[in-house]
Amino acid sequence: MENKVSEMWPCKHNVLGVGISATTYDELLETVIDAAKARGAACISHLAVHGLVLGGQNPSFGLMLDEFNIVAPDGQPVRLALNLLYNTKLEDRCYGPEFMIRVCEKAANEEIGVYLYGSKLQVVESLKANLIKKYPGLDIVGCEPSVFRQLTDEEDRALVKRINDSDAGIVFIGLGCPRQEIFTYHHKMKITAVQICVGAAFDFHAGNKKMAPSWMQRMSLEWFFRLKQEPKRLFSRYFVTNTIFLYKLFLQLIRLKIFKII
Repeated sequence: MENKVSEMWPCKHNVLGVGISATTYDELLETVIDAAKARGAACISHLAVHGLVLGGQNPSFGLMLDEFNIVAPDGQPVRLALNLLYNTKLEDRCYGPEFMIRVCEKAANEEIGVYLYGSKLQVVESLKANLIKKYPGLDIVGCEPSVFRQLTDEEDRALVKRINDSDAGIVFIGLGCPRQEIFTYHHKMKITAVQICVGAAFDFHAGNKKMAPSWMQRMSLEWFFRLKQEPKRLFSRYFVTNTIFLYKLFLQLIRLKIFKII
């Protein structure tokens, strides 16, 4: 069963030096649920422009992302880049917060245990309560916040044991990019479940932060909505990384056109 599931992972395409999976909500959901039922270890991430640029600039982080089973296009610009470079014809992105909700709904129906790890205690407890209220059949088998520092070896072993002993099929990781991807990479062979990095989804679904209106998400303006909420933290991320993204995407497009001519 494990080999069969591993063959189902969507193919990746090189975008700015990072392998991005050309996948949809429905395809990814089916694959994740199959893997969770098989109790196979897997790593899933959702990358927006910030994470993509970071993966392209930091070789160590980029190599970690290469080991992920799926790196979904979290942001509309990443989806558009896939379509532009490889004509993947994706009609929508695969947004982490939205995907988390779809997974929880399916997990409730399929009786798959879910574990929540990350963020602050108040946030993760509110998240748990809100998810159970929305999906009464959802079995949240574990829920704990981050300690916001590197775990000791003993703490790490204890965390892995708690997760594995909980019989969770799916573990949502909400530590923010790139910490959540680094954590997931180092635990791929330790945690016997599907780990899914969902970033700000914890804050959104806990009611701690507001999500951009759907029309702004469709128009690739989510960054502007979030910038207004957290200007000091996000100014550099959006304006610097967005500029780098556009520049490198332009260069990659030029290279592809040259190769086609040759």
